Amino acid sequence: MSDLALVAMISIISAGLCMTIGSIAPALGEGRALSQALAAIAQQPDETNAITRTVFVGMAMVESTAIYCLVVAMILIFANPFWNYFIAQAGG
Repeated sequence: MSDLALVAMISIISAGLCMTIGSIAPALGEGRALSQALAAIAQQPDETNAITRTVFVGMAMVESTAIYCLVVAMILIFANPFWNYFIAQAGG
């Protein structure tokens, strides 16, 4: 197996692991935040607007973690910084 094929294989596996592991925590966090918000709304229905606004801001911040993992995975697949080195070593 050539070095270029090995880098490609490791990049694809790393991108998959990045998305898998990086999506689990935000999904669990968003689920917990939503369940707590619904419990708070059930206890204090008058504060629904404030709770909903806060939950949306919090979920956007939590979701940014998954978006960062997507960006890292896309860099590993499409703009891998190691490609140029191994292509230069191969003489291409």
